[in-house]
Amino acid sequence: MTGAAAAAREANRRCYHQADTTLQYVDSPYHALRRQLIGEALVEALDGVDVGTPARGALLELGCGARSIFDSVGDLGRTTVVADLSWSALSELKAERHRLLRLDASGPLPLADRSVAGVVAAELIEHLYHPGDLLAEIARVLRPGGVLVLSTPNLATVQDRVRFLFGRSPRQVDPLHAYLYLHIRPFTAEMLRRMLHAAGFVDVQVRSNYVSVPAGRGRWLHSRLLARMFPGLGGSLVVDARTPADSG
Repeated sequence: MTGAAAAAREANRRCYHQADTTLQYVDSPYHALRRQLIGEALVEALDGVDVGTPARGALLELGCGARSIFDSVGDLGRTTVVADLSWSALSELKAERHRLLRLDASGPLPLADRSVAGVVAAELIEHLYHPGDLLAEIARVLRPGGVLVLSTPNLATVQDRVRFLFGRSPRQVDPLHAYLYLHIRPFTAEMLRRMLHAAGFVDVQVRSNYVSVPAGRGRWLHSRLLARMFPGLGGSLVVDARTPADSG
């Protein structure tokens, strides 16, 4: 790990070490919808994967924090493994429902090749100095036709495009923000597609929670319709993709 990557890892560890750091925002309407979209994308993408296979393939969530996406989608009929850098966050999860795994997502994943059917990585990739390494590791551990669902804040929201036109910095690259300074690799929908294709993923689909515009006096107008029509303008990008199926 390079010095810059190690520094980024340590900064994230300090910020997210306590379980309540993420619990403070996951229930807000904005993030609740984002997490709902992740769950829907996962269930839809898994439909038909491993049908007729006794083991059916485990599911892995990376950077789960103190609340797993898997808890919001009901019984998936598969073994679920939830992983995070913080034992404090993992201790808040229900061990009887999931297998707990402490790991550093900026390094190699301690899993065998082609060992899982699906991976969820919510609000994680923007924190990594080398996100392409993580995508390559996920592609390695996924079975042929396996599913990846990830989410990340959008660098190119409507409001940030307007801000940039007037010479103002997009929020996702604000080094003075209380926690957004940890978003060292912000993404647009187009860049996510390119990264996923470069890592060998196919069938890339993009969704978003809201397209939001300021309405003055601290108020915002949020549109689900525009987010469905133009996900590349939305606040959070929710992307699902899969590894290529075996040709045989």
